[in-house]
Amino acid sequence: MEKVVDFKSIVDYNNFNKHKTLHPLVSILDLSKADPRQHYKMNFGIYCIILKDVKCGDLKYGRDYYDYQEGTLVFFAPGQVVEVESYDEFYQPKGHALVFHPDLIHGTSLGKIIHDYSFFSYNTNEALHLSDREREIILDCFAKIEFELQQSIDKHSKKLIASNIELFLNYCDRFYDRQFITRDNVHKGALEKFETLLHDYFNSDKPQDIGLPSVGWCADELHLSPNYFGDLIKKETGRSAQEYIQNKIIDLAKNKIFDAGKTVSEIAFELGFKYPQHFTRLFKQRVGHTPNEYRKMK
Repeated sequence: MEKVVDFKSIVDYNNFNKHKTLHPLVSILDLSKADPRQHYKMNFGIYCIILKDVKCGDLKYGRDYYDYQEGTLVFFAPGQVVEVESYDEFYQPKGHALVFHPDLIHGTSLGKIIHDYSFFSYNTNEALHLSDREREIILDCFAKIEFELQQSIDKHSKKLIASNIELFLNYCDRFYDRQFITRDNVHKGALEKFETLLHDYFNSDKPQDIGLPSVGWCADELHLSPNYFGDLIKKETGRSAQEYIQNKIIDLAKNKIFDAGKTVSEIAFELGFKYPQHFTRLFKQRVGHTPNEYRKMK
């Protein structure tokens, strides 16, 4: 029978890894102190970031697999299920972990922006690969949090710990950006491929058959996760992938509108809109005129 481990609290995670609980809502762990383990599934009710110093088998993250190796950071969030597929082989965990309960950050600045860190999403299935210098910075952040945990809890504890976690996550944000910039040739030319994908889409029957292309559909066609794809397009163009798609639609619409033989409803349908009023609303929002008003400006 498959082993399922529920981490509803910090105490649960600490006990599983043979670590003493110093604070009920946050912990820094040395995973080498944990017992050897094998194939199991984890159900998270807490935030968990692990600096892995050993590859423990395949990590199934949601419906996909997490791309990671030794010396990388992996991120899990409350509500997520992660499966470690080591099967019959036991392995000794090695590395460090930061875990914290959502209650820790309620009412803090971090609590307001925690969902902005896209690397916690199921859609991000790539670990953060660290340089030696970046690893030092991460371990220094862990050390600052651990220092606070060793002090007596007072009115400053929550603020200081949450601030240090936010600092740590901001560094991770920066390092992920660096990872985008130094990406090898696998994802070079993604913008060009995106443009070609949209061109081919709107020159086929797909708009009439399946409607407007979604960001998720485009990402899937380009073999990228939606979050990674969205970040990539944002960095290349300064616009979101959704805005990029809408701009393409408006450019096509402007040309079609001057075909007097087509009604606005027919044009909307050709572009993939289910309801003509949705097309009219988007066009007015982007152009400042309704399609009929724009047609009369010829």
